[in-house]
Amino acid sequence: MRVPVSWLREFAAVPATESGRDIAARLIRAGLEVETVDVVGGDVTGPVVVGRVQHIEELTEFKKPIRYCQVDVGPQHGGVRGIVCGASNFAAGDLVVVALPGAVLPGDFSIAARQTYGHTSDGMICSERELGLGDNYDGIMVLAPGSAEVGTDGTTVLGIGEEVLDIAVTPDRGYAWSVRGVAREAATAYRLEFADPGVAMDDLPAPDGNEQPSECGSDDLAGCGLFTLRTVVGFDPTAASPGWLRRRLTACGMRSVSLAVDVTNYVMLETGQPIHAYDAAKLRGVVRARNARAGETLTTLDHVDRTLDGHDLVIADDRGPIGLAGVMGGLDTEVDESTSTLAVEAAHFTAPVVAHMSRRHKLSSEASRRYERGVDRVLAPYASARTVALLLRYGGGRYVGMTAVEGPYEPTVVTMPADLPARVAGLPIDGAVVCEHLTAVGCSVEDAAPEETAAASRPDAVLRVTVPSWRPDLTDPADLVEEVIRLVGYDQLPSTLPVGRGSRGLTTDQRLRRRVGLAMAGAGYVEVVSYPFVGTADLDALQLPPDDPRRSVVTLANPLSDERPSLRTTLLPGLFEALRRNVSRGLDDVALVETGLVFAPAVHGGEPPRPDVSGRPDAAELDRLEAILPSQPRHLAVVLTGQRVRQGWWGPAVPAGWADAIQAAREVTAAVGAELSVARGERAPFHPGRCAALTVAGTVVGHAGELHPRVVQAAGLPADTAAMELDLDAVLVAARPIVPAPAVGTMPVGKEDVALVVNETIPTDDVLAALRDGAGSELESLRLFDVYTGDQVGAGKRSLAFRLRFRAADRTLSTAEISAARDAAVAVATERVGAVLRG
Repeated sequence: MRVPVSWLREFAAVPATESGRDIAARLIRAGLEVETVDVVGGDVTGPVVVGRVQHIEELTEFKKPIRYCQVDVGPQHGGVRGIVCGASNFAAGDLVVVALPGAVLPGDFSIAARQTYGHTSDGMICSERELGLGDNYDGIMVLAPGSAEVGTDGTTVLGIGEEVLDIAVTPDRGYAWSVRGVAREAATAYRLEFADPGVAMDDLPAPDGNEQPSECGSDDLAGCGLFTLRTVVGFDPTAASPGWLRRRLTACGMRSVSLAVDVTNYVMLETGQPIHAYDAAKLRGVVRARNARAGETLTTLDHVDRTLDGHDLVIADDRGPIGLAGVMGGLDTEVDESTSTLAVEAAHFTAPVVAHMSRRHKLSSEASRRYERGVDRVLAPYASARTVALLLRYGGGRYVGMTAVEGPYEPTVVTMPADLPARVAGLPIDGAVVCEHLTAVGCSVEDAAPEETAAASRPDAVLRVTVPSWRPDLTDPADLVEEVIRLVGYDQLPSTLPVGRGSRGLTTDQRLRRRVGLAMAGAGYVEVVSYPFVGTADLDALQLPPDDPRRSVVTLANPLSDERPSLRTTLLPGLFEALRRNVSRGLDDVALVETGLVFAPAVHGGEPPRPDVSGRPDAAELDRLEAILPSQPRHLAVVLTGQRVRQGWWGPAVPAGWADAIQAAREVTAAVGAELSVARGERAPFHPGRCAALTVAGTVVGHAGELHPRVVQAAGLPADTAAMELDLDAVLVAARPIVPAPAVGTMPVGKEDVALVVNETIPTDDVLAALRDGAGSELESLRLFDVYTGDQVGAGKRSLAFRLRFRAADRTLSTAEISAARDAAVAVATERVGAVLRG
């Protein structure tokens, strides 16, 4: 909200010695966010004066219209000067603004007497854009007759040098979307009397009883509790907006359109009440607020055809919708250059209705921004009276009268202990000060126990506070406490460091998760954190079948993006996006890991209970709330591509593949002391022949492998990308909080290598388990170090080479004992999986 300081001073008698920055400092201290203090035409320097055009000579020998003008700028500025001008929207006798030689205009444009088009141009007749006052470049500025004397300083007449406060209004301060509201804050900050301009109706003439005003109504008093319609006839559609009004609109960031539109915008900026003017001749029957009917359409003023539904609140006449209530009017009843009969609407629409409608239609307007933050409930008739008075003053016509409909309205009353602000702030605030500050913001304060005297000064006094209509945000004692404290001054609050309770340190799960993180970092993975939102396109890219549980998502009621409105059920889409971004930046070798929550819909849904906020919910309410929450297990996932080992003097490059993704799962389970089993698996988005099912304590906790080529193509990933995802919570259930350090044997080790030929369908883990069970208690370690397929082992077979290490704790194993243990291990493998010892 942009507020010219001169306009603010009309409503709050701020001392003339206070600059815009001084006022901004006071407002900031009171809680408003003043971002900048701008200066209108701040780049204009040097002589800029008011002149009168005396004579115009048309120069016809050039390709474009050129005029040589004789302009009287006053004897103090050299009298009549000859000036060349290319604009044609002025005539002899008009008052114009002239930049004399020596002036500097925005863009560091210096004015000097110069020879052009065969004449000496001794200055420049200026447009609004050339002076930095607006974007109007259709012609030069023509001042209203009698608005200024010839030779007068043009900067004063045009408001050049005017300071403008640019305020970022927070959602709870809807009243500050008006000069009226900001002036009220300034009066409070300076402890001045405030004369509310929103309650003055003296300028409005008595209605002309010879004609009937347009009728209005409301079929939804919950959404539109107050609707007024004033009618003006005989309005001059050609009347121009006065210069002072256009300049204020420009300073506030709005452009001048026409007198009718300019006045409605001006009153909205002044009072905070949105106003809309209809061409009354285009209305049919009663104008009323009602809910839209399915299938109805409306073309709004931005020339967009909009399809309405039953949740939309519209303004309609007997033909159908003529406007979106509180958002934008319709094109069919627009005020145009021939409009002579006006119907001026001022109404109150509830904030949720307008906010939902604005978002549904993706349409934000000056009106909707105000209604969404709360508009003064009783202001509409006063603001419309102000509008009609200005229309009649500058556009002529007769005021016919007003029709209105209003629902019941009761002011908000809040009961608050008088000492509550002091207890919250942590500093002494007398009850009388509390009453003073609440009264300053417009509240009516009285004792809840009137039979007592000096109630506010009693420690146990209870105040009954009636909230003003322009502060719909004040609904609870905490809101009143905030008002008192901000006027006392946040800088007065004592600085107190919070005292934390003694901690027992990290929980077991926290320690285990940290251990996992360190293990993954040590394995070369870089941790990322991605947004937990997904869309249908993300799940389609994973090639998930229609019945896959991961397609059952929790959808947000108000998502940040319509493309990703749901909570993730897998970490892979976020990792894929991070991988694509890194590869697009030229990183070919990437290994990423993410740990985070995934979300699955609750089995038992239903309408959530709404516990009373006066106390803690009981156990039954907490159970019902817990039952409808989505399940939120913690997952860990990795994605990797490129080279696992780069080429160097140590040897050739080693590409990352499905085996590295499986190894990432081994790193996780090894870090927490859990036993991982790997078996052949099949699950999207992995390649069916290169996917492993990961099992811990008999439960499948995840999958790893190479991504399916169709997934790689759909997700835009490099070829042969591998990934792994597992349920970390399920892994931690089987974890050992304390993993014992490996024992260091002092006896000599015995080493044996065996190569076993097995069918290709036999999982390596099954062979490992058989060897481990058969080798006996002296087996210290068992490791696969080679895999061979080819003619030497036959089709459908593969050779697995294992290295076995034997060691006894109390003696040196003999060669016979080592050989016997090796043979026993091979025998069990032969029995279980059909392994054949390779010669």
